[in-house]
Amino acid sequence: MDIALGLLVLVAVVCAGSALGRKLDISVPLLLVLAGVAGSFIPFVPDIELNPEMVLVGLLPPLLYAAALRTSLFDFGSNRRAIGLLSVGYVIFGTIAVGLVVWWLFPEIPLAAAIALGAVVAPPDAVAATAIARKVGMPRRIVTILEGESLVNDATALVCLRSAIAAIAGTVSAAGIAGGFVLAAGGGLVVGLAAAYVLTMLRKRIRNVAINTSTSLMAPFVAYLPAEAIHASGVLAVVVTGLVMGMKAPSMPNGAARLSQRSNWNTVQFLLENSVFLLIGLQVRTIIEGVQDDSLGAGRIWAGCAVILLAVLVLRPVWVFPATYLPRLIPSIRRKDPAPPWQFAAIVSWAGMRGVVTLAAVLVLPADLQHRSVLILAALVVVAGTLTLQGFTLPPLVRWLRVQGPDRREDALNQASLMQLATAAGVERLQELRTDNDPPEVMAMLKRRTQERGLAAWERLGRPTSEAATPSQRYAELRLAMLEAERAKVLELRRGGEYAHEVLSEVLDRLDVEESMLDISLDELDTAGDGGGEGVAQPGGACGHLESAPEREVPEDPFCAECRREGTTPVHLRMCLACGNVACCDSSPGTHATKHYRSTGHPVMRSAEPGEEWRWCYEDDLLG
Repeated sequence: MDIALGLLVLVAVVCAGSALGRKLDISVPLLLVLAGVAGSFIPFVPDIELNPEMVLVGLLPPLLYAAALRTSLFDFGSNRRAIGLLSVGYVIFGTIAVGLVVWWLFPEIPLAAAIALGAVVAPPDAVAATAIARKVGMPRRIVTILEGESLVNDATALVCLRSAIAAIAGTVSAAGIAGGFVLAAGGGLVVGLAAAYVLTMLRKRIRNVAINTSTSLMAPFVAYLPAEAIHASGVLAVVVTGLVMGMKAPSMPNGAARLSQRSNWNTVQFLLENSVFLLIGLQVRTIIEGVQDDSLGAGRIWAGCAVILLAVLVLRPVWVFPATYLPRLIPSIRRKDPAPPWQFAAIVSWAGMRGVVTLAAVLVLPADLQHRSVLILAALVVVAGTLTLQGFTLPPLVRWLRVQGPDRREDALNQASLMQLATAAGVERLQELRTDNDPPEVMAMLKRRTQERGLAAWERLGRPTSEAATPSQRYAELRLAMLEAERAKVLELRRGGEYAHEVLSEVLDRLDVEESMLDISLDELDTAGDGGGEGVAQPGGACGHLESAPEREVPEDPFCAECRREGTTPVHLRMCLACGNVACCDSSPGTHATKHYRSTGHPVMRSAEPGEEWRWCYEDDLLG
């Protein structure tokens, strides 16, 4: 009963804290940590001991798998050098450097134990940094690098920790450490690929949605347990499986299973990652009380913990800046991947919050280790200090550095263009499949619904929500009202007992499916209308600049001259219809198309991307 009540309270606090954080626009992880700290000092709240096995086996694999599912394998591969230097190079560097600092501060602690603490505090948290990164709108490449680092760095840190613990027992050698790294990396990779292959084959053949989704929920443990059984890296195996499954999922059959998987993993990830931050806060009182009687003395212990926290904060930029710019001294690397602005390296340096893995891993240290409670307190200080200092200051830092995040209007334009290309492919396939025996009304209905969906994507770019609703928005509103009436009628008939329960349930399920699709449509329309009031004209909208703009052909090989001069890489290209200047979009680092408008006053540009013919008026914020 106590366990059930504890889980109920935990979930309730997580849900309430998450709702409050979103309402007040406060970082949810930080709010839950503070709630946990407050709860740990409330007398009637029982002491909650964080079981390292529960975190490292029960929480970490599903959390990493959920994050890996959402990570693009292609983006991961294109940033593999930066991710590798952070997730492997920085973790090893931080492990050794922090270990030496700890040994210098507390010579009474064995060097191997100090190195173990270095391994514990080296990896940034898999959740905190990217949660804040997405919230403040960092450039996508920074988010990709931070996500990739957080997926792999725990594997490196846990291998370093195992080696340090073996050294404490006096059973390790240089060859053993090297062999452990090879086995961990190679075994984790092989097991992860094998698990992904087996699970993919199974899920392709399972049509039942519940069984298919259950197989997906087993995936992180199917990868983790065999890898750990052969002393490979279970964490790495989970990440590899998640990356491969995430790439394969869209091409697998059974759309209902894909939707179910997405919905269920969103729920699992929400509960686990937010519970993790609450658990961090709940450990505070117990850990502080554990060092009261240590022979090193309270003043020396707290001062040493503060120095360790400072070392953790300083060592990351010491590694990140050289790792960012030194490889680009090689001409071949510099040509393929020009150096990013220094602001990018500064943000990555400061996005190093530690989390629950650090606390769980430090509890793995041998129970009879001298001054173990001091090492646990140091890990807690690093977690609390980085979450507080970096967590609260990272958003203002991003704003102060004026780093350009993804442009929502640019994303909406690209989404509409992509939908248009997909719609054209669908209509082309329809023409191939149609026969003379097909009813004309069926063909007309298919074409109309497909084209309406494509037009709705363009409409989402459009008028602010304060103006008249677009056709698709009005359709969704009216259809939702109709569905409400239809559901009320079915429920009325259910009370009469004239229809079987199974029949009623099937009809209600169909209404729910249609309502969920309309809810998604309205959410997208509302999101598009929150972008500060910029409107995009519907076809036929009045804009003299768009109507009078001359026609210009896009060059065969367009490029942004300013990007080439500055050594930056454009995301998409735009062409000024007044002078023909080609420049990069607002999602690119240089935002040269907008700068061209501001310097020249030329109001209309068009897309210079293949297959795109839309035009944009800067003067009136309208699409043509």
